[in-house]
Amino acid sequence: MTIHFDSDNRQTGTPTEKRVGKILISACLLGENVRYDGSNSQINSNILDQWEQEGRLISTCPEMAGGLPVPRVPAEIDGGNADTILQGKSGIWRKDGIDVTDAYLNGAEMTLALCMKHNIRIAILKEGSPSCGVACVNDGSFSSHKVEGQGVTARLLTRHGISVFSERQLSDAAARLTELEYCYS
Repeated sequence: MTIHFDSDNRQTGTPTEKRVGKILISACLLGENVRYDGSNSQINSNILDQWEQEGRLISTCPEMAGGLPVPRVPAEIDGGNADTILQGKSGIWRKDGIDVTDAYLNGAEMTLALCMKHNIRIAILKEGSPSCGVACVNDGSFSSHKVEGQGVTARLLTRHGISVFSERQLSDAAARLTELEYCYS
């Protein structure tokens, strides 16, 4: 069972009775049409299937939590550096020149609050996203040029000790979950 949250972090699913370590996951990876173009990035994985059956997954879209609509104009981090966003030194701009930094920061903060509320220590996030990118994001030029770096939400979660993984790193996330469960058992 997946527990979903709306833009106000209100639970929209039914919680599981069993107490288990929760894992945050980008809603688009579960097939929810929340990407900027109204599509999703659904992945099929035995690991995700198991976690869903165990009631571990909590899904959210930081961009929607921050108040952005679906569909929305594509946006990129100016210079591709989330640290400068979190320090207030740069911004996130839509392709049409509109500054959407506040929405991204609000979504990141709401996602962190969700993680704190559920004691989440692991997040599976959509690679390349200005919110969720784990290892790379676009450089801000809207030329599809990727640079090394994290999205704003991924960076904020990392700064708070949450292990973030992309959809390509599910085995690594599973290994981290095993480590955490061993340490806390």
